[in-house]
Formats: sequence, C-alpha cells, structure tokens
Amino acid sequence: MIRIACALLALGCVEPTAVKPTPDAPAVMSEEGPASTFAIDASHRTVYVRFAGLQDDGREPIHVLIRRMFKSADAVSAERLIVDLRAVSGADTRLIVPLLRGIMARDRFLRNGALYVVVGPASYSQVQSTASLLARYAKPIFVERLQWSL
Repeated sequence: MIRIACALLALGCVEPTAVKPTPDAPAVMSEEGPASTFAIDASHRTVYVRFAGLQDDGREPIHVLIRRMFKSADAVSAERLIVDLRAVSGADTRLIVPLLRGIMARDRFLRNGALYVVVGPASYSQVQSTASLLARYAKPIFVERLQWSL
C-alpha cells in the first residue's frame, strides 16, 4: 500500500475531493454515448466497468462513479472485476488514482484471475499508464478486444 501511495505521489495524482450531488439511479450498461458506466452480475459476483472518458460534460465525475462502483461491488461481495479501458483517450491521470486505490483496498481483486483489463488497438497514453500500474501492483489478465461486446 505504501508503494502505491508513493507511485501516485510521484505522478502528482490526487483524488478530487469536491463532490457534486448525483442521482441515486442504478447504473445501466449502454454502448451508446460517451458515458462511463458499470454493471454488476451478483450471481457470478462479477463487476464490469467501462470507462469512456472522464465525463467533464456535466455528468457524474469519474471518481464518484468509481467510488459508487466499488460500494456496489462490496455490497454483493464481488470476486471479479473487469475494467474496460478501450474507449479512454487522452493523457489525463484522474482515472488512475481512484481506480488503483479501490483495487488495492480489496485483496480479493489482487488475486490471480480476479482482475481483467480490456484494452484495444487504440489504447494508448492514460490507458497504458493505468494498465502498467495495475500490472505492477495487482495481477491482472489483459484482454484485447476489437469490438464492443458483453
């Protein structure tokens, strides 16, 4: 945990602390639009989260979505986490901090076969940084997918 904190400090990353109120509506998976979202399959104790940008267009801030996703995952005792990074572009590191903190705080996502990271042929920049840090501190299985599919 100390090593991850040092790595995040070295990157100059800090999780935002200002939180805008958000509706309590459940997340719904959709391939339409640029919104990041998540879905939970309680019967298989699996969480799927798709990041599609940092949602600076008045939607729920990314760190709030991640916090809400982990809270929902904890509620169903999720054992697997699938992180889809195919639609993320740009060099902003705001995704890395809350995602790594959430994963590192849950030993069940650090085991072999518990964390999957989906990347695509256009994955670069922020996605590479996120994937590299996940590979260093967790034991993800990387999957390359060319099309959106669940």
